[in-house]
Amino acid sequence: MTSQRTPSRQARAARSPLLFVLAALACATALGWTYWAFVRTTTGQFADESAWREAGVAAPDTQLPFLRFLDTLPTISAVLAAAAILFVAFGRRRYAAALTAVAVIAASNLTTQILKNLVFDRPDRGVDTLDFNSLPSGHTTLAASAAAAVFIIATPRWRPLAAAAGGGYSVLAGAATFLNLWHRPADVVAALLVVGAWTLVGGLIIMRTGNTWNTWQGFGAHWASSRGWLVLCWVLGLGGLALSAALYLSVQAAGPPPAPGTAGVPLFFWAGLTCIVGVGFALSASVGWLFAAQARTTTEQTRP
Repeated sequence: MTSQRTPSRQARAARSPLLFVLAALACATALGWTYWAFVRTTTGQFADESAWREAGVAAPDTQLPFLRFLDTLPTISAVLAAAAILFVAFGRRRYAAALTAVAVIAASNLTTQILKNLVFDRPDRGVDTLDFNSLPSGHTTLAASAAAAVFIIATPRWRPLAAAAGGGYSVLAGAATFLNLWHRPADVVAALLVVGAWTLVGGLIIMRTGNTWNTWQGFGAHWASSRGWLVLCWVLGLGGLALSAALYLSVQAAGPPPAPGTAGVPLFFWAGLTCIVGVGFALSASVGWLFAAQARTTTEQTRP
């Protein structure tokens, strides 16, 4: 007796869309907390300003090479995103996916500019610092949104690699703005969270409208879909966050210096840098895992 193959009711990508919505809301909540903790409070302003000032002392030799990287960052990001989007649109004829990727880039960068220039302000909390708001970082948003666009339009078997590579590129861009004294650590973290929220929204749309191609054979079927890419992101993400918290708490336990940037050991700097690494890779690991779990596997395509 021959079996009739009929579509399974579970054979749809992003079959639990609420997970994407909740994750996006979590990013938005974390963004709001970052702003409140490091801009609205005295303790947060002191820690963020201290990290920024200590960067000029702890890593003075990094500023020139990172400045060159930052000068070319918009071009690099635009070329990477444009090449991937054009390939998907005209090479694979996935026009909806390409348009959604463009929308994610536009929404992320527009959100950052609106928040930085119109919504968020920087109150005077008695900390000697710049009197204008710089959160979120525009350069970090640009780089991370370009990486996010490549990630969401990639086929599932390439997404674990794209998550790790995109996380590395975003962290490098964010760390560069920090080490070159363009932004404080909280500015970079906020930008990563903005992009994370829009990545989840755009990714949900792409997976639900691109059900036919959002399918894969699971981890390990292809070298780019190895679980190791996400494990690496988890290790760097959770390790960075744990180290950042330990460094920050050690400074508070010993007592912060009398003024920002006057500590003998630049613990605020290292806490800020490891926080950027931790948030960037933790977001990459979380998003990569969610997209993998919600992709359509080959065993879900048909049933007897």
